[in-house]
Amino acid sequence: MSGELRTGDPIPSMRSLAKSIHVSVITVQKAYEDLQRDGFIDTTVGRGSFVSAQNKDFIQEEQQRRAEEHLQEAVEIGRTNGIPLEKLVQLLELFYQGED
Repeated sequence: MSGELRTGDPIPSMRSLAKSIHVSVITVQKAYEDLQRDGFIDTTVGRGSFVSAQNKDFIQEEQQRRAEEHLQEAVEIGRTNGIPLEKLVQLLELFYQGED
């Protein structure tokens, strides 16, 4: 998600990764299966596994979850300190529009 890996970049074989990080091949296999299911890698028998085009829906959902955490914190601060909801909404709109 950071962009460090590019679409089509090969990733280590399950055996070599398991050996290099000292875990079971089965553990790596499960991780690769999860990555493939979520659309992050493509695996071809005989060729290996490669970084797939980014799963934009997954990334957007993850970023939305992060935003929700911050908004929840803002709501708690607002409630605790008597900041009206309307003021919080106004601030959010200003920040979203990029105005200072």
